[in-house]
Formats: sequence, C-alpha cells, structure tokens
Amino acid sequence: MVVFNGMLKIKICEAVNLKPTAWSLRHAVGPRPQTFLLDPYIALNVDDSRIGQTSTKQKTNSPAWNDEFVTDVSNGRKIEMAVFHDAPIGYDDFVANCTIQFEDLLQNGSRHFEDWIDLEPEGRVYVIIDLSGSSGEGDLKIKAFVLEDINVMAD
Repeated sequence: MVVFNGMLKIKICEAVNLKPTAWSLRHAVGPRPQTFLLDPYIALNVDDSRIGQTSTKQKTNSPAWNDEFVTDVSNGRKIEMAVFHDAPIGYDDFVANCTIQFEDLLQNGSRHFEDWIDLEPEGRVYVIIDLSGSSGEGDLKIKAFVLEDINVMAD
C-alpha cells in the first residue's frame, strides 16, 4: 500500500444534498421531518488522528465552509471526513462520511486534487487537496530504514 509523507493542505469548500438520518430526526417536531435542516460540520482525520473540524453551519443541508487545514503527515494512508449534525441535546448525530486513499490521490502523478466526492449514505462534498512531500510503499520504506540502521551500525 502506498503511504504519503509530507505536507497535506485540504480545503473543505461545501457540501450538497445532506440528509438527516432517522436517528437525527428522533427529536424533530412537526408534520414534515423531510424538511428538517441540519446544523452540519465535518470532522477531518488522517488515519486515526484528528486534524480538525470545520465550523458549524446553521440550518442548512447544503453548507459552504471554505475551511482550510494544513498538517504534516507521516506514513499517511487515508483521509477521512465525517459529517455530523450539531445536536442540541446529547451526542452529535452522524450524517455521512467518506474515505480518500492517499494512493488514489497520488496514482496519476498529480499533487493537486479538486473535485466533488460522494458521501455515504447520501450527499457530496467539494474539496481541494494539495500534497507536497514523498510517497512510497509503506513496508518497503520501513525495510529501507532498518537496512540503513544496520549499515550504520556495521560501520
């Protein structure tokens, strides 16, 4: 599997067609839960590390954030984005998510990605990703460091 080492710059621009889950409608009052508006934000992770979170947008199923995050990545395999509804009571409600593999971003040789990404179960998010650094096979890179250490000790 390809891993990425270097600087990740990601801009989460906007999302469209977000839909509340059945769970998030449990406190909805009124005859039309299909018109329920979310208070969405996106939690951003690289592998298992939290990178940040967008601001919360009020009462919209098509939020525009334009929030930018920059972080150093070491042996990064994937970027995860999860959309949540900022619930007034209790825990925030899951809305949708997606995973982007660094391998997929790097396969065409470009270090710039800008496009809509499908969310599961519904919705889309527009992101701009810029990578500066190196990539390689994760296991091979570890073996190379081990061999280098052995050579240093032999000298």
